[in-house]
Amino acid sequence: MKFDFDKETDRRGTSCYKWDKRTELFGRGDVIPMWVADMDFEVAPCITRAIKNRAEHAVYGYDFRGDGFFEAVSGWIGRRSGWKTQKEWMVYTPGVVAGLVFAQRAFSKKGDRVVIQPPVYPPFAGTVRENGRTLVENPLVVSDGTFGIDFEDLDRKLEGAKVFLLCNPHNPSGRVFIREELEKVGRLCVKHDVIIVADEIHSDLVFDGHPHIHMASLSPEIARRTVTLIAPSKTFNIAGLSTSVAIIPDQKMRERYAAVLGATHTIEGNSFGNVALTAAYNQGEEWLDQLRPYLYGNYELVRDFIASNIPSVGTYPLEGTYLMWLDFSKWNMPGEKLQEFLTKKAGLGLNDGRTFGREGLHHARMNLATRRALVKQALEQLHKACLEEGLV
Repeated sequence: MKFDFDKETDRRGTSCYKWDKRTELFGRGDVIPMWVADMDFEVAPCITRAIKNRAEHAVYGYDFRGDGFFEAVSGWIGRRSGWKTQKEWMVYTPGVVAGLVFAQRAFSKKGDRVVIQPPVYPPFAGTVRENGRTLVENPLVVSDGTFGIDFEDLDRKLEGAKVFLLCNPHNPSGRVFIREELEKVGRLCVKHDVIIVADEIHSDLVFDGHPHIHMASLSPEIARRTVTLIAPSKTFNIAGLSTSVAIIPDQKMRERYAAVLGATHTIEGNSFGNVALTAAYNQGEEWLDQLRPYLYGNYELVRDFIASNIPSVGTYPLEGTYLMWLDFSKWNMPGEKLQEFLTKKAGLGLNDGRTFGREGLHHARMNLATRRALVKQALEQLHKACLEEGLV
């Protein structure tokens, strides 16, 4: 079956955060919204069918997640990455960000050190601060135009820490860490007796030559200290259904995590999320395998257009995710002025790089998960604004 990712689906007026909050967030209602990480594509038909079938039952009482739910997760991971998981290792969680919170509460106490790698998805720092932990930063470093890990610094920063938050594939840099890098991280966490909480929500959205390796799959020793957070939400564009999974091979860790989750009374989930996840993981591979090259084509379009027309803007290789990290540092604009230029002059709604940490100054994140015609329009608007402001 051929899926049409060029189809225009009007999301306005649907309480859509990405489109209907534009005036509130960007000061004008006509910016092209390329910020929050959801896609403008209709979901795989198998998901829609599953939700319709469940809705037609017309009774929406309390549900539970049976073996089929967790077997769908395990089967998907095994087919896509080769990691053999067991359904007994899995705990439902209402979202990956919630999972970060539950894990920090389960494996650390207030004041404990939690290590992150900025520039990184804003809730990493946010959840640490909001839960009274001490934020420790191990910034990624750029070498030869790509992001990498400063392992000497990481070794120092893990000393005395309780939890390390890993983002892989990394948001916003687009890196997919290789086995050697992950093994070094794992060895350091073993050395310092640190729990690894791996946000792997973008693990299905990787491109040729950059396979995703689950942190917990590296060795039994690393698996025993790792919480893996995954979800179909980014992969299949169903974030609104609030259905994710924590994979925790170690029984004692799993019990501690589940106890925190139970104390919040958020373990019930929702009926439509349950059937959507099961359908996506059991029947959604063909859709995903057509989506990934489309997303990469959008990346190539932006990369090549900027290189040819706005070479003062830097880009980085995109190995995974549909999020592109743009470097405007050569313009030497203050952060506020850069955001004003992007919104008011170029008419683009991008994520302000400063929200990803100090390393995000002079940067912005662009969401590429929309139809190609809209990506082209965004590039044309950016180029026009640059010409008018003498930035080309």
